[in-house]
Amino acid sequence: MVTNDRIIALRELMHRENIDACIVTSSDSHGSEYPSTYWHLREYLSGFNGSAGTLVVTRNHAGLWTDSRYYIQAEAQLRGSCIELHKEGLPGVPDPIEYLTYLLPSGAVVGVDGLTVSAADFRRWDSTLSMFGIKLRGDIGLVETYMTGIGEMSALSVWQHDVKFTGMSRKEKLALVRKKMEAQHVTRYIIASLDDVAWLTNLRGNEVEYNPVFYAYMIIDTDEATLYINPNKLTEADGAALMADGIKISLYESFLRDIKLTPTDAKVFYDPKRLNSLCAAGIPKRCVRIEGDSMILMLKGCKSQHEIEQIKNAHVRDGVALVKFARWIKENVKKERITELDASEKLTNLRKEGENYISDSFENIIAWGPNAAIVHYRPTIESNTVIEPRGLLLVDSGAQYYDGTTDVTRTFAMGEVTDIESLHYTLVLKAHIALATAIFPEGTKGIQLDSLARSCMWRYGVDYGHGTGHGVGFCLNVHEGPQSISKKGIDVAMEAGMLTSDEPGVYVEGSHGIRTESLVVCREAKQTGFGRFFAFETVTMMPIDKEPIKVNLLTDAEIKWVDEYHAKVYSALSGFLEGADLEWLKEACAPLCRE
Repeated sequence: MVTNDRIIALRELMHRENIDACIVTSSDSHGSEYPSTYWHLREYLSGFNGSAGTLVVTRNHAGLWTDSRYYIQAEAQLRGSCIELHKEGLPGVPDPIEYLTYLLPSGAVVGVDGLTVSAADFRRWDSTLSMFGIKLRGDIGLVETYMTGIGEMSALSVWQHDVKFTGMSRKEKLALVRKKMEAQHVTRYIIASLDDVAWLTNLRGNEVEYNPVFYAYMIIDTDEATLYINPNKLTEADGAALMADGIKISLYESFLRDIKLTPTDAKVFYDPKRLNSLCAAGIPKRCVRIEGDSMILMLKGCKSQHEIEQIKNAHVRDGVALVKFARWIKENVKKERITELDASEKLTNLRKEGENYISDSFENIIAWGPNAAIVHYRPTIESNTVIEPRGLLLVDSGAQYYDGTTDVTRTFAMGEVTDIESLHYTLVLKAHIALATAIFPEGTKGIQLDSLARSCMWRYGVDYGHGTGHGVGFCLNVHEGPQSISKKGIDVAMEAGMLTSDEPGVYVEGSHGIRTESLVVCREAKQTGFGRFFAFETVTMMPIDKEPIKVNLLTDAEIKWVDEYHAKVYSALSGFLEGADLEWLKEACAPLCRE
């Protein structure tokens, strides 16, 4: 098996380097969730291509750690290999570092490519391992060793994101960042995250599939700023425009060198979670280091009113494409052979018809029946399933538009559904409504809101393994911080302007999967003697399939919410549809009737 041969080759490298264990992450040198193919070392070595996972190889063992979204997928892709699956989050399953402390003796050496691990994680790993006498090395060039000639660092051109969409020029954004630097007495700010660089420069690219970013770093000083990029990606006009706005151009490869040349009297700021350990280690030791969350995270995460209006426009066009898709598949599934890949292609083509479309925002998740129980299932030639006129079809998809990023999931009845499918569908809807209608005080964090969504499901002994909500970028990454609505305690309160998903689900292996997802904007709801209170405004415009709902399980307030939401959807979309599509929308948005 190819995977086993590659693990053997890695062990030979470990032997030459006197390393007892090797950690292979899923990241690139910028901490990206979705790196370009050049950085797909973990996939190359293991065969597992999920977006999240860590491979650990010792002299006698190889293990892959991944979370509940990928249990089923990982089991299938690792079958027949020498790699053991470790299911993160289950009782008794140690994390990779804890596992190594059990396995390795004092004096052992663990290696990792320092470009692929954040400074914060490297420090945490090193602290844990050193307590057991284990050394961590970050100078192992694993990616360069294995991926040169296999993947590649592309040199695709970047493009200007017009200020008519962004609402703010890069000079204005630079001024905001420098104001934050001044407040913290910082003279140099080191930026590695691709989405931070793209937001700050009002540039976008196509180097990472589905994410309109480009490979570059930035250093901002009090009196100048430098963009580290392959200059071939920029036109002469782009370079001149950047220079006019106070941004110099330097070679991508010069970034680490310039970090090492930082003046020793500088006060350097960086986010240790978003700067790789090799670059962080390059900052001269005599410099004052100030660590904290990215100064751009909150600026980028709290959308302006201009951006929110743009986002709403994008969701109307997105909803038009989704309605056409839903009508097509519901009417034709009984008449013709439609596979998951057929449906995926149809949906992408319908989105392409809309104004301002750039690309999909992630690979379409079109999953019928048992396939939908795999949370992040994506149809392939090998798995492609014919959609039958029964059961449930889960469709999770989105698009990048110049005026916003969309991410929406609807689960459709393809025909008759079982009683348990209908019950689970209704519980997911109740959870979705609970979050969509939440009113909460200033300072509320995602972990508190997560319980609001899940509580109605817990009464039935039902739960799901993934988070309930993630931030979404503006013509940027579909997953964006700093906020998160999940069981994990992230110390970030919800703020006005944050665009977040609302996506509870239920997954039953071998049977079905259900998710209902819309994007919501956090808004100020009221001010009382007890302080400011926030609420969510749903911006996704797409009917929720009424067929599988057990209406008798909904409260009057929940029925009212569904009817009012559908009235809003009809008002937003009806002017852009005609004929059979308009008739389908009218029926889909008709008021619910109690059974």
